[in-house]
Amino acid sequence: MSALDDRRSSFQRYKQDVKQRGKPFYPFAMFHDTVMSLVVVAVIAALAVVWHETDLLGPLNGPEADPGTRTFVPRPDWYFYFLFYLLRIFKWPETVILATVGIPTLCLLLLLAMPFTDLRRERRLSRRPVAIVAAVLVVISMGVLTYRGATAEEAIAAEVKAAIPSWEVEQGFKGNDEAHAGAVLFAESGCTNCHTYLDTGSANLGAPDLTEEGAKNKGVQFQIDHLKCPSCVNPGSAMPPFAALGEDNLHKLAVFLEASKGPK
Repeated sequence: MSALDDRRSSFQRYKQDVKQRGKPFYPFAMFHDTVMSLVVVAVIAALAVVWHETDLLGPLNGPEADPGTRTFVPRPDWYFYFLFYLLRIFKWPETVILATVGIPTLCLLLLLAMPFTDLRRERRLSRRPVAIVAAVLVVISMGVLTYRGATAEEAIAAEVKAAIPSWEVEQGFKGNDEAHAGAVLFAESGCTNCHTYLDTGSANLGAPDLTEEGAKNKGVQFQIDHLKCPSCVNPGSAMPPFAALGEDNLHKLAVFLEASKGPK
């Protein structure tokens, strides 16, 4: 007897057993599941209303965002911590696609394929070592990545700051205290999230490379005005304003950018 015939005979036995001793899935079990789903949705909606109206479950909104902060570590909701840390592992622009699309999509496709590839009727754990080991490894991996994502510090800024001494040598502004301070601000303010600088950072939203920004001779005041209000100087710019950094910090950043004339 072929595997298909065996499955058909098993299904017929199941149908016969349902007729003799039980009720079919439709409409009985489906009705129960539908009612329970509606109850869960109603409870969630009621909790949302109570939270919004009474703050019984804690504050609805957190403190106001500080646009001038240089120490904030952005984090997603806890159930995305594993993906958040996966992005830190594949941090180079060429490999980000692996963390955002490649690995999650591959895992999802393998999960969807399981009902079509695993046709064995054996369900005892001792007889399914491959499936058990795979499941345990997945759970451990997601647990470790979730923990690391929850406790991750701002490693990106530290990595960028570590490159500053080499920037000073390559760009020729070693000994320029204001340019050095501006480079530190450049690292701490998250500028490399969108801009690249001497092969550091990632290019996003069309942000230009700033390695040779000073070679354009725009001037310190232009850089300050642009940092204060990018869309005022460059209409349509997606860059956020950095006026909250203060005049002194903006001047240091501007000096750093003007000192960046390309590797010597």
